[in-house]
Amino acid sequence: MPRSKSEKVRLSVFKDREAKLNHAIIYSLEQKSPQTAWEIFTQFIKQKGMANLKYWTIIRRIESLHEQDYIMKVGETETMQGTETSLYQLTPRAELAIALTQTDLDNFVKKAGYDRILSALEAFQDLEQ
Repeated sequence: MPRSKSEKVRLSVFKDREAKLNHAIIYSLEQKSPQTAWEIFTQFIKQKGMANLKYWTIIRRIESLHEQDYIMKVGETETMQGTETSLYQLTPRAELAIALTQTDLDNFVKKAGYDRILSALEAFQDLEQ
């Protein structure tokens, strides 16, 4: 069944049980990057509906997004306890996922110039081979 005109792309990273938290982590890193897991966590517990969120839940989601290559470690920073913790930022894969979910593909096909359409076709055809 074809999608309705205004429906956006739904990628696997933004589906299922983890979708809300994945989206929130990626959005947080899109707004300010790089960040530690603790900085991301402290932003979330201030938000309505996420006050009961556990730190280890964030850690597991970050590790999963790292394994899927949506976020990457870009360095380390020292904590108040004298240990070091990782800094995370988005990968180009995550930036593309954000762009695809915000793009109305029907509108793109109707209004994009041939140069942009040909670039998109080339990128998608390279994946199929």
